[in-house]
Formats: sequence, structure tokens, C-alpha cells
Amino acid sequence: MICGHGSRDDDAVVEFNRLAVHLRARLPDYPVESGFLEFARPVIREGFDALVAAGATRILAVPGMLFAAGHVKNDLPWEVNSFAAETPGVTVEFGRDLGIDPKLLKAAQARIEEAEAAAPTAVDRKDTLLMVVGRGTNDSDANSNISKVARMLWEGMGFGWTEVCYSGVTSPLVGPGLAHAARLGYKRIMVFPYFLFTGILVRRIYDGVDAAAAAHPDIEFLKASYLSDHPMVIESFVDRVQDILAGETAMNCQLCKYREQVIGFEAAVGATQAGHHHHVRGAGTDGDHHHHHGHNHGHGHDHGHGEGHDPGGERKSGTTS
Repeated sequence: MICGHGSRDDDAVVEFNRLAVHLRARLPDYPVESGFLEFARPVIREGFDALVAAGATRILAVPGMLFAAGHVKNDLPWEVNSFAAETPGVTVEFGRDLGIDPKLLKAAQARIEEAEAAAPTAVDRKDTLLMVVGRGTNDSDANSNISKVARMLWEGMGFGWTEVCYSGVTSPLVGPGLAHAARLGYKRIMVFPYFLFTGILVRRIYDGVDAAAAAHPDIEFLKASYLSDHPMVIESFVDRVQDILAGETAMNCQLCKYREQVIGFEAAVGATQAGHHHHVRGAGTDGDHHHHHGHNHGHGHDHGHGEGHDPGGERKSGTTS
């Protein structure tokens, strides 16, 4: 079960569902469903129901998200726990986020190289600033992953400099980030949205690049594609499925704001794990995206997902952060 965020953007929903198609081809021994937290259908519960209707008694739930922020730490586990509690005889095992992964870095490299190859002029990478744009969350640990991705691409690909900015929630935002980058004296600024799929936010990022290019005609601005369904992205999802099967689903808990007193988020320690998307579950869609595919797949296996975040030193069985 691939668990996505959801979007009011039809293209984003189509791209996410295409991921499920790729995974069905890549994992032919398993029925694969996809569902969304909000704004689109099928919702996650409908995907779970489809798998059970197809005969599944063990469900592997994989977050279709890059990093572990609020959705992966709270909303998705709440969906998993609620369904499991209401469905006797079915176990649900929750995987970890995609995280910082060598295969995703290779996909990122490929998207950047595609933009370079399509550029009208040749500019040395030493004269190029790489701007990596993240989604932005209220989880500083998740936000910091964008800086690590940018650093690894910077050093690995030999750019002259790198900066990071975010599409929302945290700072710097795209506009101020690009304005700052333009003052650093580079001939070219390569803007790479570190996103899985298109959507309103990606389009806003590209609009911001166009505005920066108009304001700084002496600098060449390039827009790299987001990750999309690059083969290395598909393989990263396959790896997360294999992780669940191997019992290796532990997330990085050292800097989780629900377990440790992270600067600025001290009050979040031990917060109750709860979903926050009930009011927009399936909103904004007419249900045309609802589809089911499946065949029998039954295994018995215990699941455990704690209803809260343990502030102590030991990780509770099944807690998600």
C-alpha cells in the first residue's frame, strides 16, 4: 500500500498513481494499491479495504513521501493504527520514509544533468550555483535533510556553490532565496525542486524562477525537473518494501521533536499521535481516480504502531519516530 499526501492538482494525482503502476510491474507477486491522506481519491482507507477484499491479511504500508515530518510521524500512523484496530485478522506494517538515499541522489543527478543538456549555452559547473528547493515543514529535522541533499549534490557534481530554500512553512522561501543567490556572482543558477511529483507548489517554484530571471537578465536560470518516476525512485520504493519484509523500518529518532527536546520545539515531546486530515479526506476530487488492483496475498504477522511518542530512551515497539 503506497500512502501519499494527495493534491488538488490532477497531474499530481496521475503521477502518483503512475508510481503504483510501476510498482505493480516491479513487484508482481504482491497486489499494490495507492491512497491519499487528503484532497484526492482513493483515500488510504479505501486502498486498505481493496487489499482486504482481494484477500490480503498482511499489508505493508509504505509512505510515498521523501522525509519523516508530521505526515509520516503522525497522520499516516494514525491511519494505519485506526484501520488495524477496526479490522481483526489483518496486520498492517508501516515502513519508513524514503529519506536520504543513494538511489534518490542518482535520480536527482539525472534530473539536473537533463536540465544542463537542454540549456542554450554551456556554463562550467564551477560558475553555477545549485539551488535545491524543499517542501518545507514544521519539523526542523526533516527540513535539514534538504541541506544534506544539497551538500551531497554540490560536492558530488562539482558545482561552484549551493543554497537551499523552501516552498512554504519555513524559510528562506523561494523568492528571497533566489534573490540572495543572485547576489553571489554566479553565471548560472540551477533550480532543482526536490519533490517527488508535480503540483501547485512545484508550479509556484517555477514561477518564482521566471520572476528571478526577469529581475536578473545577466544570470542564466535553469529549471530542473522534480524526481518524478525516474527508475531510481521506483527502486527506492522497492527497497522500502524490502525493508519492511526484513524488519528494518526504524527511522532516525535522535533528532525527532516528539522524543527529544529539539531547540524551538521543546513542547512537542511526548505529543499524542493523531491524524489531522479528516476534514479534507478525499476533498477536491470526484472519485474518478479511484481504482483497485489486487490478487490474493495472505501472511500472518504482528504489527505494532504506538499511539504516542515515547520521550524515553527506548523506542517503543511500533512507534514511528
